[in-house]
Amino acid sequence: MNAVDLFKPDRVAAMGPGPLYMRLRRLLEEAIAAGVLKEGEALPTERDIADLADLSRVTVRRAVDDLVKQGRLIRRHGSGTFVAPSVSRVEQSLSLLTSFTEDMARRGLSARSEWLERVVVAPSPDEMMVLGLSVGDKVSRLERLRIADDVPMAIERASIIGAFLPDPQSVTESLYDALEKRSARPSRATQRISARNVDEREAALLKVAPGEAALYIERVSYLPNGRVIEFTRSIYRGDAYDFVAELKIPEH
Repeated sequence: MNAVDLFKPDRVAAMGPGPLYMRLRRLLEEAIAAGVLKEGEALPTERDIADLADLSRVTVRRAVDDLVKQGRLIRRHGSGTFVAPSVSRVEQSLSLLTSFTEDMARRGLSARSEWLERVVVAPSPDEMMVLGLSVGDKVSRLERLRIADDVPMAIERASIIGAFLPDPQSVTESLYDALEKRSARPSRATQRISARNVDEREAALLKVAPGEAALYIERVSYLPNGRVIEFTRSIYRGDAYDFVAELKIPEH
């Protein structure tokens, strides 16, 4: 289907009730879902869409903005607006203590991070309680956006006892590799997984709509001697991650 047919005014009008921008957004969503607009395909300019659909440019801009925020479309400066690549779901075992970098490497995906924070600070009350710290102790706090094959997958906020990681700037890719070099790699962990909705900041980083469902994970990791070393809180995209656990029948 060409752009002239896709953006006919009567097609927009047929997209149900609501403001015109919502009807155009639904039209674009359906076209993407049906493969009429294919992954990587460029959209006509907003001016052209406005002319074809007999809409104002403000209406078109609002519809496109919504889909960009949802991660369905991507704007490339100087190039235009394109259909975003689909997100492949990733399975992660709950029985293995591995880093994000290691998980993605096993799946043949290219992993990278965008650092949001790497600081040494006084611990918060939660960090003091979980990590067993006292007044005067320090914690290395690392927050980063985790990306696989250019798709934002998770926001990870790790807190490490400062004595084991005095310079968080030394972490380049894998936190566990950095800890292993200091003979402080965790050997086991406990994780608590719950459902929640992303806020405005998290949605912008993960390129999803505010309020989208996500997985919230708290992990507490231990050294072989039983000492807690890591307290990590992460937000994983609900449309990109499946956590898998192997269950066994208890022996009698």
